[in-house]
Amino acid sequence: MVRVSVPVPFWLLWRPRLRDPADEMVLETAVNGGADWLVTFNVRHLAAAAREFGIRVLRPCEALKEVRKHEKK
Repeated sequence: MVRVSVPVPFWLLWRPRLRDPADEMVLETAVNGGADWLVTFNVRHLAAAAREFGIRVLRPCEALKEVRKHEKK
């Protein structure tokens, strides 16, 4: 379920960081959108580059656990 959705401009400012151009688009959008988390099954390809921008990369199950933990507070 998505609670908040915000359109993000796509500027291609940070390329190249990754081997796969499709992964570049995902990273670029997260950076341009000021994301705290990038939720993906593709952690192995995105984690190191995302850390350069202070973005935490999580698998969907990990993100769900984090959200539930914060909802209890």
